[in-house]
Amino acid sequence: MKKENILVIGGTGKTGKRIVNLLNAKGHNVRVGSRSATPAFDWHVPEGWDKVLEDMDKVYVTYQPDLAVPGALDAVEQLVKAAKRANLKKMVLLSGKGEREAQLSEQVVIHSGLDYTIVRASWFNQNFSENFLLEPVLDGFVALPQSEVQIPWVDADDIAEVAVEVLLNDQHNGNIYQLTGPETLTFPETVATIAKATDRQITYVPVSLEEYSEGMRKAGLPEDFVWLVNYLFDVVLGNPANSEITNDVETILGRPAKRFEQYVAETEATGVWNVAAHQANA
Repeated sequence: MKKENILVIGGTGKTGKRIVNLLNAKGHNVRVGSRSATPAFDWHVPEGWDKVLEDMDKVYVTYQPDLAVPGALDAVEQLVKAAKRANLKKMVLLSGKGEREAQLSEQVVIHSGLDYTIVRASWFNQNFSENFLLEPVLDGFVALPQSEVQIPWVDADDIAEVAVEVLLNDQHNGNIYQLTGPETLTFPETVATIAKATDRQITYVPVSLEEYSEGMRKAGLPEDFVWLVNYLFDVVLGNPANSEITNDVETILGRPAKRFEQYVAETEATGVWNVAAHQANA
């Protein structure tokens, strides 16, 4: 396999950092697209994108905080134009499974004239260890809406491996993949699995979306973040079609998708849920 020059936008994030590591291990030339990198990539500074895209062959794109938010569509349109100016060959876009607004950005990539693959992912396992659910787990008190929804949790390791496969192999050009885990679990079931593995008491309390939103506002979270969480809980999790389990991870990687229980065992071993360690570092 020839060495390629690949830009990973969001290269310090949950999927991006994993993709960077996998591509480096395969001997490719990887450029991390982030505000802390040199040259820096910032979604709010498009005038700097040409420099970041220079000499790159392919690009993996993850938009923060989510493709569903206002402004994402315009940003992706500008990025596509910059990618074409730079003569990039291929774009792989991380999207959200069941997010109608995100599909507008997908269409920009699909009709860009570039080779592309769209990767739609369900909710990440790593939300409990690298995102907004970590602190509630450490506190031993998780209050969330949509407690009865069956969610086909997908692991960031699987997403990263799929992304690397579709980046490097042209047989995936023009395809849309929907990535899920091999099972569905509700929020109470996921919390109970983590509690058992960590031998801790973690209480799950169902709340309404209105109560959850008000709690975020009282915590001082910005209104655009509150809007996004509302959208994800209401529109995405509220759609029964999004409980569908797919086989795309296994089809692409030739192995089953990671089960939530396996993710929990691996994560527990890292110590990230070790309350005493967190308190010591606080």
